[in-house]
Amino acid sequence: MKLQGGINYFEPGMRSTLRAMHLQMEIMGIHSENLNGFDKVGYQRKDPVVSSFSEYVGVHGLSTSVDDQPGRISKSQNPLDLALSSKGYFQVLGREGLRLTRDGRFHYDKDGNLLTLENEKVMANDGTPIILPVIPDTPDDIVIDLAGNIKVVDRPNNKIIPVAAISVVSTNGAAVLDPGIRQGYTEDSNVVLSQEAMMAYPIRKTFDANRMMFQQCSNLVSTAVQRLSQM
Repeated sequence: MKLQGGINYFEPGMRSTLRAMHLQMEIMGIHSENLNGFDKVGYQRKDPVVSSFSEYVGVHGLSTSVDDQPGRISKSQNPLDLALSSKGYFQVLGREGLRLTRDGRFHYDKDGNLLTLENEKVMANDGTPIILPVIPDTPDDIVIDLAGNIKVVDRPNNKIIPVAAISVVSTNGAAVLDPGIRQGYTEDSNVVLSQEAMMAYPIRKTFDANRMMFQQCSNLVSTAVQRLSQM
């Protein structure tokens, strides 16, 4: 007895070309998002991941992966601007719970809470929000080393007070032992404009090819309908 198997899939050409154009538009949207994030601090570019069966399932076979390579580091004038020179994320606590970010532009409030620009609390590696024991006269009195250990200068008492260590974790929540925190720096996005433009070119060409095929199929259908109506 001979067993035969396989997948036979037939469908109208117009439907397949429409699905292909929809998929290419979604991929272009991912690259457009990368271009928009070029000048955003800590933005990490996204790569489209297309499954093997995307020609059958369309956009349902499309997902994204995040490029976690560090971006360009630029010096700033704020000592509470922190940049990560290695892979990892700052842990911050907001209204919706913990989230991860590479945007290290921080400040502190009148109560000594170390906060993000969105006033989310910056977390320490012991799982608690970071609170400065004394309010420094200026941000320059806060010193942060490469490991993320924070110290604040208590000028009235002429001493240096250890505060906490900033929590830096990987995407799975594991602690990053050597985050390489650079104080007084910001991390730009890791988007390369020329690379995004080159990657978008073949996507546009594929979209145009499917569009032309759709137009040809549409013309053939219109011609067939006209001839049938004349019979």
